[in-house]
Amino acid sequence: MKHVGVLALQGDFREHKLMLERLGARVREVRLPEHLEGLGGLVVPGGESTTIGKLATEYGLDAAVRQAYEAGDLSIWGTCAGAIWIAREILDYQQPHLGLMDIAVRRNAFGRQVDSFEVDLEVEGLNAPFRAVFIRAPEIVRAGEGVRVRARHEGRVVFAEQERMWAMAFHPELTGDDRLHREFLARLVAS
Repeated sequence: MKHVGVLALQGDFREHKLMLERLGARVREVRLPEHLEGLGGLVVPGGESTTIGKLATEYGLDAAVRQAYEAGDLSIWGTCAGAIWIAREILDYQQPHLGLMDIAVRRNAFGRQVDSFEVDLEVEGLNAPFRAVFIRAPEIVRAGEGVRVRARHEGRVVFAEQERMWAMAFHPELTGDDRLHREFLARLVAS
C-alpha cells in the first residue's frame, strides 16, 4: 500500500492520522510540498478553511497538491473545511482554495458551532447507516456532471465523489466507524 498523507497545517488532522494508522496505513503529516513525495492519497481535515487555504498558499502546497493530482499520482479526500478547500467554487466567501473538484459549496450551511449535531446517514456503497458528525459544516450546493452524490442530509448533498476526490461536509474521523477510511485506502489510495 502507498503512503497516505494528512494535511497537518491546522484542524483535526491527528484524528484522521490515528484512524488511518489503526487500519495499517503508513501515514505522513504534510506541511510542505516535499512531504507529498511518494504519497498515493491526501486527507484534508476539518478545521478553519480560510486558515488552511492561506497556509497552503504560503507554503506552496496548493500548487504542489494540484500538480500531483493532475499527474494522476494523488487521490484527495476533503472533510468539512477540506471539502471547501478542494471545491471549484465557494459561494459565500473569497478565500484561497484548490478549485479542483467540480462542486460549489456554502460554508457553515448547517449553522454555527452551537448548532453541531450527529445523524445516521445512508451512504451509497455502505451496507448500514454511518453516524456523521456535523460541526460548522458546509453544504455542497452544486455538483457538476461528473460528480457522484453518495449521501444527502435532509435533501442537501453532504458527500460527493469525482474521479479520485471525495468531499464530505461531516467529520468521519470523530466516530469509531472506520468504513470510509478503509474504503479510501482500498479504492482510491491503492489504485
